[in-house]
Amino acid sequence: MTAEQTSLPARPDLLTVLEDQGYRLTGPRRSVIALLDSKGEGFSTEEICGELPNVGRATVYRTIKLLVETGVVCKLSFPDGAAKYSLARAEHHHHTLCVKCGRVGEFRASTIERLLRTIGEDISGDIVGHSIEFHIVCEDCLAKSAP
Repeated sequence: MTAEQTSLPARPDLLTVLEDQGYRLTGPRRSVIALLDSKGEGFSTEEICGELPNVGRATVYRTIKLLVETGVVCKLSFPDGAAKYSLARAEHHHHTLCVKCGRVGEFRASTIERLLRTIGEDISGDIVGHSIEFHIVCEDCLAKSAP
């Protein structure tokens, strides 16, 4: 982590967020959430379906969509259109996506926030949101391809 990047706060409790918003916590939905809570990095809906063979595919997709809508999961897009998801942190952050292995990283950088404030001065209207994803080759993939 560079000096400009700051540490990220803990992730919100997914069950609590859904309960607080009045959503039913069915057994299958609890299974999906328990698995997502254990994920350290990005995941795809297909990976979740594969790891939960006793939970219906539609339930997995609907639960992840609901979590994206409530803001506790971020949807990330690769250049080829493939989607990965990441558990969101309470504060605003940005992502890196390794185009070789699919690893998802999160960071905050004051330089980006300053740039956004500067850009905001040149835009008529109010910026109400943005998404920044850096498509990278991660250090592990670079090390594997080094001679």
